[in-house]
Amino acid sequence: MFVIGTAGHVDHGKSTLIKALTGIDPDRLREEKERGMTIDLGFAWFRLPSGKEVSIVDVPGHERFVKNMLAGVGGIDLALLVVAADEGVMPQTREHLDIIDLLRIKNGVVAVTKKDLVEEDWLGLVMEEVGERLKATSLSGAPMVPVSAVTGEGLPQLLAALDDRLSVATPRPDLGKPRLSVDRAFTVAGFGTVVTGTLIDGCLRVGQEVEVLPKGLKSRIRGLQTHKHKVDVAQPGTRVAINLASLAVTDLQRGNVVTSPGWLAPTRAFDARLRLLPSVPRPVAHNAEVSVHAGAAETEARLIFLEGSEVRPGQSTWAQLRLARPLAIAKGDFFVLRFPSATIGGGQVVDPHPRRHKRGQRTVLEALETMEKGTPEEIVLQALGKEPPVELAALLSRCNLPEPEAREALGRLVAQGQVFFTSKEDALGPKTSVISYQGWAELTARARSSPLRRGMAKEELKSRLGLPPRAFLESLARWTQEGEIAEDTTLAWLSGHRVTFTPPQEKDIERLVAALSANPYSPPGPAELATLAEPRVLEALIEQGGLVRVSESVVFLASAYKEMVDRVVAHLKQHGRITAAEVRDLFNTSRKYAIGLLEHLDDAKVTRRVGDERVLR
Repeated sequence: MFVIGTAGHVDHGKSTLIKALTGIDPDRLREEKERGMTIDLGFAWFRLPSGKEVSIVDVPGHERFVKNMLAGVGGIDLALLVVAADEGVMPQTREHLDIIDLLRIKNGVVAVTKKDLVEEDWLGLVMEEVGERLKATSLSGAPMVPVSAVTGEGLPQLLAALDDRLSVATPRPDLGKPRLSVDRAFTVAGFGTVVTGTLIDGCLRVGQEVEVLPKGLKSRIRGLQTHKHKVDVAQPGTRVAINLASLAVTDLQRGNVVTSPGWLAPTRAFDARLRLLPSVPRPVAHNAEVSVHAGAAETEARLIFLEGSEVRPGQSTWAQLRLARPLAIAKGDFFVLRFPSATIGGGQVVDPHPRRHKRGQRTVLEALETMEKGTPEEIVLQALGKEPPVELAALLSRCNLPEPEAREALGRLVAQGQVFFTSKEDALGPKTSVISYQGWAELTARARSSPLRRGMAKEELKSRLGLPPRAFLESLARWTQEGEIAEDTTLAWLSGHRVTFTPPQEKDIERLVAALSANPYSPPGPAELATLAEPRVLEALIEQGGLVRVSESVVFLASAYKEMVDRVVAHLKQHGRITAAEVRDLFNTSRKYAIGLLEHLDDAKVTRRVGDERVLR
């Protein structure tokens, strides 16, 4: 099944032509019938002489309703451009053609309507004008058929031309990632909420759990219809009506996307190759405010040029669009940009979830060019970049390639030694982590502990690397297996790592040890210690065991600490109990140091407090 979308100026006979072809009046609103013009999207369907079943989306031609036109023209397989023979090419003819060109719709037929109102010579001039206008667009060379919807003249030839053009159209692929951009939402008595749109990239089934983005609403498909016929499975490339369970029509709006859960994440920014129309009257400046139309959705955005301060009419550039509201879009989607009353350009999404870039960076521009034009292997490798491990399911989604193609490309990269799985390859699953060797080198560098530290607590290392638990454990296991990192129950450190001090630090240590030795049981406090050696030197000595911290304010030399512990334990063995005052007198020190030592021994499970006394555990 294929979808045809109309285009053309207001009152050029689009709806009348559709009714003549299908027997269905696409103007469904009372206001449309009263005005005699299409305001919102209309829909119809019929069979071509070959038996192909097609849907038609009829769009409004009035300039005030171009936003509605944009909501319907995405996802079509063929553009039916309608030009009235008595008027020729008009402003909305040109704008609709620009939109078709920006969306890269290459298959089309031109219906020159109202031929019964003009002479043959005039008809020939109009067709010549249309042909010239098509030359610079994606519809260049499209067949033109003069018709009269009133008399029926030319309709068989138009049907034959549509049939012929659709015979070479490529059916919509099934990527296993169904998406339906909602162009209508309404309530049907006895059934509840129904949404319609054109389904792309995958199938939907009755009973299937679905997600409505960008709000993340959960629902289930109660029923599916195509052309008012119930179906159990809706195929990609078809117009579909979906009966959604557990959602009110007020929960939904045009531009929402119905999809299978878990793979498509809404975004507030995307990177794209942007093209400005030659007809734009003046250059567009960096940081300009525009409206973005993608699928049936629309939102305001700020236009960030990644190179240069402006783009001139007809030029292309790399840009990041920062959105006022989130959109559910994927890599490869086309979009259109408008100022309040005119279409100015458009392009194709290259990275739907980018970082903020510094402008003018060559590496950023080269990476985007790879993602735009690269081979499947280059696209997968670029999607991985130098990032930490990425779960396999997330990587396959990020590439936006058919899953078998992405998996094959990934297999080739593994064989070439450019990427690897952090877990054993015989245990691959959607949560298995994948990383490039460049990314692994970056991650290993970040894992290195400070030169003055023996190691790093595993939880601290996991936090520093920003890894989820599974990816961290897999990475740590690989580092250990490769001999890069050693570990114990709580710490991890680089294999062969030894703490080393600089000559000035060695002198600081001599002064520090001398000061502690001078008063081993009443050592200097934190303020004085800070004047003797920098904090990281002090921490390194504590990690090495040369010093022992018994409280936030008390640090002993290891030899003094051992002597004090031995004497306290000997006293307890002889007398059974000891008080803080007795410890103070035992070492001729102050109460601060005595209490610090005893509380430390309590924490170390050497002693236990009973009232104001300590006993051995």
